[in-house]
Amino acid sequence: MIAIKKSNNADSRTMDGKPNKQVLLNESMQHIEDVRKGCKYFADKLIEIGERHDHTKIEGIDQFFADYATGVTGAGFKAMKWFQLHMTERHHLNDRCPDDVTLLDVLERVIDITMAGMGRSGSVYDDTLDAGILQRAYTNTVRMLKEEIEVV
Repeated sequence: MIAIKKSNNADSRTMDGKPNKQVLLNESMQHIEDVRKGCKYFADKLIEIGERHDHTKIEGIDQFFADYATGVTGAGFKAMKWFQLHMTERHHLNDRCPDDVTLLDVLERVIDITMAGMGRSGSVYDDTLDAGILQRAYTNTVRMLKEEIEVV
């Protein structure tokens, strides 16, 4: 859980009466600290995601290599056994978007296509995501963080 403190006087929409300048300063500083905690939460999650990225390539290397060695590409490769296993990973959002998609999945995708493109060909292909996926990822990410917060 992320413990944060009440800071209703850091915003004119939620303030109690008319707080003095010191209260405004203290609660603004508290809010900034709370945001740092939220950022750390997401940074830690991204590091975990990076550590597990493309784990099916390692865990399923024999099948990956067998399918890869056929020379089949595109839709044919996507129909093969290893790729179906690979689709259990969350970042292939255009192939299989999980219902609980988050902005962390979107960021992993951005990082993946950029690192792969630059490392393999020196460029990044044009990529798009459906606006519905992005909206759902945003909503789910807010919910995800909200469920981690405890106001003390």
